[in-house]
Amino acid sequence: MQGKAHLYPRDHINTDEIIPARYLIVHAEAELARHAMEDIDADFVNQVAKGDFIVAGGDFGCGSSREHAVWALRGAGIRAVLADSFARIFFRNAVNNGFYAIEIDGISDKVTNGDQLQLDPEKGVVQNITKGEEYRFSPFTDYFRDVITAGGLMKYLAAR
Repeated sequence: MQGKAHLYPRDHINTDEIIPARYLIVHAEAELARHAMEDIDADFVNQVAKGDFIVAGGDFGCGSSREHAVWALRGAGIRAVLADSFARIFFRNAVNNGFYAIEIDGISDKVTNGDQLQLDPEKGVVQNITKGEEYRFSPFTDYFRDVITAGGLMKYLAAR
């Protein structure tokens, strides 16, 4: 997976900032995508391309439990969020929806907005092509990897 980094280095970006509550009546990812991150970065949807990454500080996705946050990011084309840490509920919603939430301590201090990144989730490596750097993380367990590869928990269970 390769794409551009969209850097939001502050901690505690909550689910209401990822997709504001006023859009929770919408369930279509394409419609949610039009409003992803709009209260933090009004130009986000005009800058993001399919396959890009969000790079963020700690406790990304804190706040209320809403799968809409994952749906909005995925609908916008984001392939994964790489963060210093995640709120546990966002992490599980990501995995359950077949979406990568990669925790790498200090990533928000290492990546610059616009850097080209390449992610290998099986090897636990992010390569910063722009800077010629490599960041390592603990790969997912077989179970989490299987759920994400299947496209989410429901698809994983249906296939079993």
